[in-house]
Amino acid sequence: MQHDSPGHYAVIFTARIRQLDDAYRVTAARMRELAMSEFGCHKFTAVAEGDTEIAVSYWDSLEQIRAWRNHPEHQRAQKLGRDAWYDDYTVEVTRIERAYSSSK
Repeated sequence: MQHDSPGHYAVIFTARIRQLDDAYRVTAARMRELAMSEFGCHKFTAVAEGDTEIAVSYWDSLEQIRAWRNHPEHQRAQKLGRDAWYDDYTVEVTRIERAYSSSK
């Protein structure tokens, strides 16, 4: 299956993990639910291997991404990430020019 995706965006969050605890797991689940239910995120996938975590989320607009980034609950989660869970991180916002997949 192939389709063009003009106007669609991905946010790629990559972090070096300091420590992930129970508070992290609860907060991460809440942030994913909030992004999808209130801000229009289509898909949100996160994986961790060794000391690296990568999360990719998919959006229709930069406005949705900005609103999500600036939401007070997400701002608190970002502070916890900086203070407790991650040694460092990067966020990249990219435009999806083309997407395709395979299914059986």
